[in-house]
Amino acid sequence: MKAYLAIKFHEDYKNRDLIEQISNSLEIAGFKSTVMVRDYEKWGKIQFTPVELMELTFKLIDESNLLILEFSEKGTGLGIEAGYAYAKNKPIIVVAQYSSEISLTLSGIANEIYFYENPKELSQIFKNLKI
Repeated sequence: MKAYLAIKFHEDYKNRDLIEQISNSLEIAGFKSTVMVRDYEKWGKIQFTPVELMELTFKLIDESNLLILEFSEKGTGLGIEAGYAYAKNKPIIVVAQYSSEISLTLSGIANEIYFYENPKELSQIFKNLKI
């Protein structure tokens, strides 16, 4: 099973550890994860134009079995990725740290929403997904 991990990332990569921990939780649960910033942008070494970035993102979502959307921080790109996955009938699993605010719109298209304290908790959640 392939999971596309959509997560807001920062130019200074301050959430790189979080990205790696969630990816690791996915792999422990038996999913091959794809993350744009890690796998294609190589942590800032490769730059895409906005058009190239969106085309590649949509292709990767198409090739995935589900979208994992980390929504502890809001981001325009996350909404685009979620909307695209929904239009393509891909399951959308939202994960966010406790006290994060999930919009009604995102709640309306998500198959499941899970809150966590530590990203290591996610491996058990991912193992129990019924996809």
